[in-house]
Amino acid sequence: LQNIVSKHSSQFRGNTQHDALEFLLWLLDRMHEDLGAASPAQQTRGPEEVGGRTPWLGGRGECPCQPQGGDSGGAVPRRVTHPGCVRRSSLTCPHCLKQSNTFDPFLCISLPIPLRQTRALNVTLVLQCERRRFLRVGLAVPLLGTVAELRAMVAREGRIPPEQVILAEVSPRGFLRSLSDAEELGAAGEGAPLYAFQPPPARRAGTAPSRPHWLCSPDWLGAARGALSTAVPRFGPPLVLREERGVSWEQLQQSILAQLRALLRGEVRAQGAGALFRICLAGGSGPCAYLSPQDPRPLCHPAIDRALQLSGAGGPPHVNLTVEWDVNTKERLFGDIQEEEVQDAESVRLQQQAHRQQHSCTLDECFQLYTKEEQVPAPPQP
Repeated sequence: LQNIVSKHSSQFRGNTQHDALEFLLWLLDRMHEDLGAASPAQQTRGPEEVGGRTPWLGGRGECPCQPQGGDSGGAVPRRVTHPGCVRRSSLTCPHCLKQSNTFDPFLCISLPIPLRQTRALNVTLVLQCERRRFLRVGLAVPLLGTVAELRAMVAREGRIPPEQVILAEVSPRGFLRSLSDAEELGAAGEGAPLYAFQPPPARRAGTAPSRPHWLCSPDWLGAARGALSTAVPRFGPPLVLREERGVSWEQLQQSILAQLRALLRGEVRAQGAGALFRICLAGGSGPCAYLSPQDPRPLCHPAIDRALQLSGAGGPPHVNLTVEWDVNTKERLFGDIQEEEVQDAESVRLQQQAHRQQHSCTLDECFQLYTKEEQVPAPPQP
C-alpha cells in the first residue's frame, strides 16, 4: 500500500511519519477523481438515477448555483456522482451592509467541540436570618462572567436584593479583599473561600443617619515573650457591623463585643476596660494600618478614607477590619474556640458532581459553534 501511494503522491514517500487525517483527505480526493473518470456515463445521469438527490460541487471561489464558464444564459451547474459539500462564507460590512460570499468545496469537515462554559464555585452566605445565618451554597458561575453576575446569583440564593450583597475573600488568616462588579470571575474564590455578607438593616428614619458597614474578622495573634506572630488561624465567624464614623474606641469595642456575646465565657465590660484588642484595616495593598485607641474618632483614620475611595462599585460601601487578640486575652474570654461551622446546602454536592463529570455535547451543538457568527476586527486606518 505504501509503494502504491508513494507512486501517486511524492509527499508520502519515505519512512517519515504522516498525519492520518491528511492521508485520509488525499485518499478520498483521489478516489473521487478516479471513480468519476472511470465512469464518464455516470456524470450524465439525472437526479432520479442518483437516488433522487442532486449533490453539487462547484469550483473554488465560485457559487455552484451560478452559471459556469462565464455563460450568462443560465447554464446548469456541474453534477457529480459522489457526494460532496460546499461551504459558503459570508462577510457583511456593518456600515454599508454589503455582503461578500465565497464558496469552498470539501469532502470532510473538522468540527470544534464546545467547552464547558461554567465552573463550580462555593459561596458562604452570612445572612441576617438566624435560621440560615451561615450556609455554604454551590453555584455554576460563567467562566467569562463578571462579579456583577455572581452578585445577582448570590442574591437569588439568599433571597435578598443584589445591592445588599457584599462579596469578599476570607482566608484562615482573615480578609483578603472585597470584590467589585467590574472584576472578572476567572480568579474569584481561588485565592481564598468566598463569603457573601448581608449588612444589618439600617435604623429607622429620624433616629440616626445611615451608617457605613464594617466587616470584622475576630482574628488573634499569638504572643511569645512579647513578640506577636501572625501564623495563627482566625476563630469564630466573620461579623458585619454598621457604625457611625464618629464613634469612640470604647463604643466600637462595645459593638464588637456585643456581636461576640454568644462566644464569650462571661460578661465583659467594655467601659473602662481599656483596649482588649487591636484593629487593623485589612485587604489593602499597602502595609496594615492600625486604628489607635487614643484617637477620639478611630474610624476617621485616613487609611479608611482611602479604602472607601478606592473600593469598586458593587454592594454597599464598606471596609474590612481585622480584630487581633492577645493570646492570653483570647484564652480568658473565649477559651479554645474554633472557626464557625458552616452548613453545606445540597447544591454544593450537586455542582461538584456535575462539574466532575466529563463534559458532553451533541453534534448539533458542534455545528452551531462551527457556524457561529464572528466579529472581524476592522483593519487599521492608514
